[in-house]
Amino acid sequence: MAKVLVIEDEELMIKALEFRLKKDGYDVQLARDGAQGIEILDNNTFDLVITDIMMPFVSGLEVVSYIKSHPIMKDTPVIVLSSIGLERVVMEAFELGVDDFITKPFNLGELVIRVKKFVRQRDVFN
Repeated sequence: MAKVLVIEDEELMIKALEFRLKKDGYDVQLARDGAQGIEILDNNTFDLVITDIMMPFVSGLEVVSYIKSHPIMKDTPVIVLSSIGLERVVMEAFELGVDDFITKPFNLGELVIRVKKFVRQRDVFN
């Protein structure tokens, strides 16, 4: 069972993501801000990370930078969710190594298709 970390500060969004991903067979762990996300990442490995950008304490872009600069986690796929669709934010996310960027609001079914794609690719390369 693939392990997915969801880092999101909006309660309704985190519940919707958790419900849908668990329904589709993923082992889901939750963090409600970037600092908690990094703490969880320090003690676990994941097949995929989904993170919001705008969060208290540590931003999603800081989380991405942390993951992509870490020798063990650097190949972990990261999907960024954000209501900020500004080109500079999107470009910064991809420069930091994000694998995908989805602008809120989005379709949960589309997100799950992208999650499956990255988990499948990771399985092929590992």
